[in-house]
Order: sequence, then C-alpha cells, then structure tokens
Amino acid sequence: MVSGREQQDALLELLNSTPVVNGVVQDQLADPEAARSWQQAHGGTGSTEEHRHLLQARDALQGVVRGTLPATSLAPLLKDVTSRPHLSTAGVSWELEAPAERRMAVEAVLAWSALLETMPGRLRPCANPECRLFLIDRSKTNKARWCSMAVCGNRMKARRHYQRTRDGAAG
Repeated sequence: MVSGREQQDALLELLNSTPVVNGVVQDQLADPEAARSWQQAHGGTGSTEEHRHLLQARDALQGVVRGTLPATSLAPLLKDVTSRPHLSTAGVSWELEAPAERRMAVEAVLAWSALLETMPGRLRPCANPECRLFLIDRSKTNKARWCSMAVCGNRMKARRHYQRTRDGAAG
C-alpha cells in the first residue's frame, strides 16, 4: 500500500514535469521512452494509452491548481471508476476499480483530492510568475511561496531588491 506522502510526492512530480529551462517550457514526459520509464517507476505499465491519460490528468490538474480550470475538468478521468469496501480484521479499506489504462491518472486525481481535504491550500503554484512548478507547503505557518527558496525565492528577492534600489536612485 502506498502512503499518503508517497502519493503526494508522485502527484507533485507529475505536476512538475513541465518545468521552464532556459526560458523554454520542457515536457519531461514528451519523449515516449522517458515517459515509459516514469510510468513504470511509479507503478504503471508504460503503455501508450496510460501515457495519454496521464498527460490529460497532468494538464487538467495543473489548470485546476493554478485556478485556470474548474475541478469539473477532471470528471472525464473518473468515468467508470468505482471504489469498493474491503473488510478485514484491520478495518475497512477501499479498493479502487478503474480501467487499467486510466489507473495512474485516477490515482493522481485522488491524490490531489486527498491533499485538498487533508491539507487545504497547501498545494499551489510557485509565486515566481516565470516558473511553472508547484509546491506542497508542509511548513507550520503555511507561508511557503516558492518551489525552491534557493532558485525562485532568491531570484524574486533579488529582483525586488534591485527594483527598490533602482526606484530609490531614480527618486
């Protein structure tokens, strides 16, 4: 059984598979071989259909988290998906029943939903407008703004400092 933290990490990895490198958006899942490896490393089969649904889920989830798409845009991924209770001495567990080619996409949507429920507002886009990455804020204060303090946080702080000094010199 995969832990909630592992599901969150896999979701974040999926969301962050379209970084900006040297000013150009890269799709780390565009290459079929790289995508197959990623899928298999995350419990998938590596099939072309699975890849297609995974990209659909990633793109929709990115839009939902950024606020550019409604959550209802995820509905087609959940078509014909059920969850059945399984009773054991350990209690009730839920078994996901989804078409095999959509299982990874469905798991990404469910990870997003669980994160929304257990850590509302903690999954968000990086505050650097030139960055396409996302972060899960696990801090006590829930004030993290950058995907990376060393990269985006530093850039944005340097940019603000430069703006302040330039504005001060001009005034």
